Amino acid sequence: MTHAIRIHETGGPEVMRWEAIEVGEPGPGEVRLRQTAVGLNFIDVYFRTGLYPLPSLPGGLGMEAAGVVEAVGEGVQTLKEGDRVAYATPPPGAYAEARIMPAARLVKLPDNIEERTAAAMMLRGMTAHYLLRRIHRVEPGDTVLIHAAAGGVGLIACQWARHLGATVIGTVGTDAKAEIARAHGCDHPIVYTREDFVARVREITGGKGVDAVYDSVGKETFMGSLDCLRPLGMMVTFGNASGPVPAFEPALLAKKGSLFLTRPTLFHYTSTPEDLNWAAGDLFEVVGSGAVKIEINQTYALKDAAQAHRDLEGRKTTGSTVLLP
Repeated sequence: MTHAIRIHETGGPEVMRWEAIEVGEPGPGEVRLRQTAVGLNFIDVYFRTGLYPLPSLPGGLGMEAAGVVEAVGEGVQTLKEGDRVAYATPPPGAYAEARIMPAARLVKLPDNIEERTAAAMMLRGMTAHYLLRRIHRVEPGDTVLIHAAAGGVGLIACQWARHLGATVIGTVGTDAKAEIARAHGCDHPIVYTREDFVARVREITGGKGVDAVYDSVGKETFMGSLDCLRPLGMMVTFGNASGPVPAFEPALLAKKGSLFLTRPTLFHYTSTPEDLNWAAGDLFEVVGSGAVKIEINQTYALKDAAQAHRDLEGRKTTGSTVLLP
């Protein structure tokens, strides 16, 4: 019998249940995927709590996994049984031993990328891709600020930005996380629990400010992040770990230097097969070359996903976390 994590109501980790499910056969344009590794991401918490609405309840959680194609539906030309694939895409439901997926939303894994590595990096890595290569295209000589620098996206983004020639400043919560960030490309880790990150950024940049801020924390850091930017700098708010950003007047952006602001989501940047394969291909290249190393620092049994959520929300995790069916 195939099992999956399901929720019947939104709330804390306790609403997650390990239940038997019926997977069935793939329809036209679909494949059935036997999942071997599932990624844990903070967006899963947003769906569980109701901050982001699920399509329906009861429903599944999870946006990222890797595995092996077991069956192919009518009209699928790009995949065959036995292919190793990965994805990072809605709708939620990746916390499952097996799943039906649209073939167009899957990418084939190259031989040098393991399935656990893929599950640990697809959503985070392709997020880093649109942050660093599309929203603000990082160039040699840039200086950027990355919040949560020891987190899943943070560790990938720090390494990638450094590889592109940027000076990387990052915020972290502890000295231990500062050392982890430093070992992964962060030139100047700032322990925000005892240091004023705005003052430190101004000190590091000689008062100029940074070219871009990548902020997944939200409410607690947003206003300070604006104060870290140079005139015409780019503010990217792409997460709500501390809560949603409060309302503010757009004129504030002019006052602080004619700043740019965007609130993106990965799924708009990978909505076409061309964009999806571009992002995944660039990610596979930097990981395969060793320029970006994927750190799987925690693994849990998939049935224990509730504990993984508790640890993630409690900021007890670093790097990437993988759930194993």
